[in-house]
Amino acid sequence: MKDLVLVNAKILTEKGLIEKGYIHIKEGKIVETGAASSLPHHHAEVIELTDDNTIVPGFIDVHIHGAGGADTMDATEEALNTMASILPEEGTTSFLATTITQDQSAIIKALENAGDYISQHNHPGKAEVLGVHLEGPFINESRKGAQPEQHIRVPDIELFARMQNASGNHIRLVTLAPEMENGYEFITYLAENGVIASVGHSDATYGQMAEAVKAGATHVTHLFNGMRGMHHRDPGVAGAALLFDELKIEMIADGIHVVPEMLNLSLRAKGTGGVILITDSMRAKCLKNGTYDLGGQEVNVADGKALLADGTLAGSILKMKDSLKNMMEFTGISLEEAMKLASENPARQLNVFDRKGSIAPGKDADLVILDHNLEVSMAFCRGVRSF
Repeated sequence: MKDLVLVNAKILTEKGLIEKGYIHIKEGKIVETGAASSLPHHHAEVIELTDDNTIVPGFIDVHIHGAGGADTMDATEEALNTMASILPEEGTTSFLATTITQDQSAIIKALENAGDYISQHNHPGKAEVLGVHLEGPFINESRKGAQPEQHIRVPDIELFARMQNASGNHIRLVTLAPEMENGYEFITYLAENGVIASVGHSDATYGQMAEAVKAGATHVTHLFNGMRGMHHRDPGVAGAALLFDELKIEMIADGIHVVPEMLNLSLRAKGTGGVILITDSMRAKCLKNGTYDLGGQEVNVADGKALLADGTLAGSILKMKDSLKNMMEFTGISLEEAMKLASENPARQLNVFDRKGSIAPGKDADLVILDHNLEVSMAFCRGVRSF
């Protein structure tokens, strides 16, 4: 792997913005950053950028089902490779491969495939699969959204243990409904075993959410979608998500799943440290309008929306770069603040901030070069140019 120097761009480092700087990359890691005027002599390949460019840390998508015609549930090396290869185009340099409620055998197969991919095919130059987000089957059918109802199960520690074993211990986050039978015990089990317990597809009351937090829940899946909303006599899942500091919230900032005003309200309530941008995208992302599969269900994609036949939203076709721009437009936050939502916060939540989520010496060279319109000009995954 060759040494690289990126020079003359603005760089959003962990310690602040360098107006005209350089980044030295060696063996896939950031070696040093500094002002271009103080760039030391080196024998690296130089990539000349301009002050129209801003280098930011790669985005981390903790909730993505698919892209480019591929889906985690396809359970093939090719599917995950397609996702990992196409995501750097939108600035995503690492992600959690996300499953959907399905027949137990189909989930196990997808988990075995993901575990195998992570251990054998997670090479530099593609977005890194950091693990699996198990969305369902331990959810509430009354808030199922686009999750197939016939495969929903009550929380089951023994079944989860089999799933975790199948994944090679790579399930990092589980979406569940705490109000279901065994829900609180399941949350405690996850927390004790280093897995993020996320409330989603849930009809929990505020009181039940308080119990979930006490049991160890620290995350809320796609806030406002697939959950009991806020009411003035019961704040519900959504209200609890905004009130409990222990809970980080995922948000789909496409202006469709959540209107701009509610994105703004949520950010004001949680602060920039409490929000994580996700896409929840399905296989149709990067493809044309048409009919696509999601968990064995037909999804019609048109006008930027992905819908089941009954009109239920079925994931998105959102790209992380657009999520970032939308959040800045809808809420007025700066690029530096928005990057916390797209990079730092997910890295901290996944406990990988020691190597991901910011630009600092010693960290993986997961870097995105943005132009003056915040479009992705170039991306590097662990030091290898990926786009």
